[in-house]
Amino acid sequence: MGSTSGKISGAANQAAGKAKQAAGKATGSRKLLAEGKGQEVKGQEVKGQEVKGQEVKGKVQSAAGKAKSAVKGAVDRM
Repeated sequence: MGSTSGKISGAANQAAGKAKQAAGKATGSRKLLAEGKGQEVKGQEVKGQEVKGQEVKGKVQSAAGKAKSAVKGAVDRM
């Protein structure tokens, strides 16, 4: 999932969850309130996973760049 699509998906779930919670409060439906809270949390998790994935990708790319530089330096010294 791309960065933008993960954020959009997470935000959509959060918004839908908040709407369900509001409807649950307005109607006195504990079930709808609980469903809304669950969906909101799911949206937060999706957004959080997307951020973690991007951080890991950046660290891997940084490590690969350092390794390439080290190999190039070793070859240049030969």
